[in-house]
Amino acid sequence: MNDAQNIAVSLEGITKYFPGTIANDHISLNLKRGEVLALLGENGAGKTTLMNILYGMYQPDAGTIRVHGKLVKIRSPHDAMEHGIGMIHQHFTLIPVHSVLENIILGITRKSAGRLNIHKVTKEINDLGERYGLEVDPHAIIHELPVGMQQRVEILKALYRKAELIIMDEPTAVLTPQETEKLFGFIREFRAKGNSIIFISHKLNEVMEIADRIVVLRDGKVVGGVRREGASEQQLARMMVGRDLTLVTGKKETQPGPPALDVRDLVIMDDRGTQAVDHFSVTVNQGEIFGVAGVSGKGQEELAEALCGLRQVKEGTATLYNENITNKQALALIHEGVGYIPADRQREGLVLDMSVEENLFLKSYDEHIYSNQGFLKQGLIRKNAQRLIGDFAIKAPSPLTKVKALSGGNQQKVVVARELVTATKFLVAVQPTRGLDVGAADYVHSMLLKARQEGKAILLISTELSEVMTLSDRIGVMYSGRLLKVLPSQGASVEEIGLLMAGIDREDDGTI
Repeated sequence: MNDAQNIAVSLEGITKYFPGTIANDHISLNLKRGEVLALLGENGAGKTTLMNILYGMYQPDAGTIRVHGKLVKIRSPHDAMEHGIGMIHQHFTLIPVHSVLENIILGITRKSAGRLNIHKVTKEINDLGERYGLEVDPHAIIHELPVGMQQRVEILKALYRKAELIIMDEPTAVLTPQETEKLFGFIREFRAKGNSIIFISHKLNEVMEIADRIVVLRDGKVVGGVRREGASEQQLARMMVGRDLTLVTGKKETQPGPPALDVRDLVIMDDRGTQAVDHFSVTVNQGEIFGVAGVSGKGQEELAEALCGLRQVKEGTATLYNENITNKQALALIHEGVGYIPADRQREGLVLDMSVEENLFLKSYDEHIYSNQGFLKQGLIRKNAQRLIGDFAIKAPSPLTKVKALSGGNQQKVVVARELVTATKFLVAVQPTRGLDVGAADYVHSMLLKARQEGKAILLISTELSEVMTLSDRIGVMYSGRLLKVLPSQGASVEEIGLLMAGIDREDDGTI
């Protein structure tokens, strides 16, 4: 097979304009058969736009696409699937009111007449879930599933369709290390049969492990490509951001203060009325980051919502500096100095049609300093927004820019800036760097460590095990709503925490 025959997909001069910006600027790249190509770049670099063009969700303003050497027009995802291209999206394309099974088979044209064999499809989905550690009830309704489970459905949808090329956009965000290894095993097997993968990830260690070749985008252009064997994480980070980047690799040792948050035997129900948090107890000290590790959907988000007044506690108590805050309203907790960084910044953390200034002000509107006899002091509000934009390096044309016009990283900085100001006593941070590029994630990490140095108590909930291990003073592993074990971050191993995330405690020699 010559080089031309070995090319699975070829993008030539792909250009895409949006109002006021060029998302893709004459991008050309080739993907070989049997190759894993990693695509790196900061938020806003053009990665997702480029992949949405390949998957038929956008149409290019210029450029061509060839699949196996043949010039093609991909006008829709259905066209892409007809050409053997599947995609796992970072922002889900699932229908919330349909079941997992219905979402997975939606759009698949049956070649023969007759009824769909639901039993057979259910078994196939269950088999895939067990094989790759992505178990999910095929008959569950999508909107009743937590974010992590919904991403599992996206992965299963791509696996079920048996595409020859799969675009994977952050596919490991909700997996344990062991499940990630299973997924990588699938990728290697898929590649060995002559199929191809485009792997988008912000986890440089994953890229270095699974990719054959790495292409970096910046400002809508290809700035370089390297073979994995000749690359380093520091080199890739520098290519992504255009400068040397000193990544947060650890924290200064400090002596934590007195207990700030004390939680005793919390029982919390989920939206379906089943128990999500099972007699959970923990103490978080002043000037400490307590990290909660676990696969998404094990009760972490329900715990966070209850501590921030967004969900009722059925049993148990929570105290903050000896004051009972159990089932207090969200506004009362804001006044108590509790901040909350939610897992989904766009749905829960921001009002997208409001300006940066307004979003930064959302939790301060009733403070006397910003109002006079019911009238807001616009000049002071603007001055506060400008200060936070500067302090937190938020890239926005002006404080009046609508927050939906910002990149994902800068949207997250708006949330972090507002919540760290709100959190005078205690901060709950859920997936604070989900979907962020290496530069933006590193900035958020540095802000959390700064808050810790200032004496704030922080409960960090993340499925990113490297994030938990880097930032936390102590690590608690959550499984099926329970806190299985608490470990000091120093000396904790990825293997042990990963097994605990799967419900296995080696000291007990069995599954919990």
